[in-house]
Amino acid sequence: MTDPRYGRLIGASLGPGDPGLITRRAWAALESDARWLYPVKKSGGGRGDSYALAIVERSGLPIPDDAEALVFPMSRDAQVLARAWATAAARTLDVLASGRDAVFLVEGDASTFATFGHLARAVRALNPAIEVETIAGVSSFAAAAATTGVPLAEEDETLAVIPAAYGVAVIDHLLDDFDTLVLLKVKPLIDEVLDLLARRDLLATSCLIEKVGTPEERIIRDVASLAGTTLPYLSLMLVRNPKRARGELRRGCRKRLAPAGAPDEASTITATQEAAA
Repeated sequence: MTDPRYGRLIGASLGPGDPGLITRRAWAALESDARWLYPVKKSGGGRGDSYALAIVERSGLPIPDDAEALVFPMSRDAQVLARAWATAAARTLDVLASGRDAVFLVEGDASTFATFGHLARAVRALNPAIEVETIAGVSSFAAAAATTGVPLAEEDETLAVIPAAYGVAVIDHLLDDFDTLVLLKVKPLIDEVLDLLARRDLLATSCLIEKVGTPEERIIRDVASLAGTTLPYLSLMLVRNPKRARGELRRGCRKRLAPAGAPDEASTITATQEAAA
């Protein structure tokens, strides 16, 4: 049950960078009276430090004077992260306690490898009655597939989306089970991934996209040329595996089973034919 004294927490998906991919629903949330909250990586970071806010700025929408940054540090330290999440959740709850909605700006899609889900859980841990709305959006890999012309999956093909940080052993295994792999944040493992793709003869059916949808977007189809280079953090790779061996697919609908004690279709037809004779 929601608490009418509090505003709603809205996760507005903005797409990966192109403001033209902001949905009408997210646009309406941005134009509403909701208080804007946007993520930054470090305390004291200005508006120019927020990737999500930059997407909205490119759309031409004016940034409200009371738009507020929430700090989500890029850290592996559990204590640092716990303190940051607690601070962000408490501040968000303060905004909602005024009775005003809060719209949190999310790059990409708010339900896919995004900060918003964690923030919503942390806020609800403080007050379970907070109403949360998640506005769906365009993911980075969907936009990358569109801009490169590389289909993610067709007909009965299979698709896997994973952070490249799982390592080449996992990627190698998945190549046997999926027609397309999306490797997110491939920067730290680019040379190892390239070695694997060369070994599997998949360099020609792979491409890399940097900062999709932004003015700095770059598409590299000759991925072998990336060996030894340093990539931006927001780099993903689409890997198609046209040689994957597939098992037999089970098509069509299952035969409907008759209720216990009821005649099946064949015996009903036979009985009808005998009666007619």
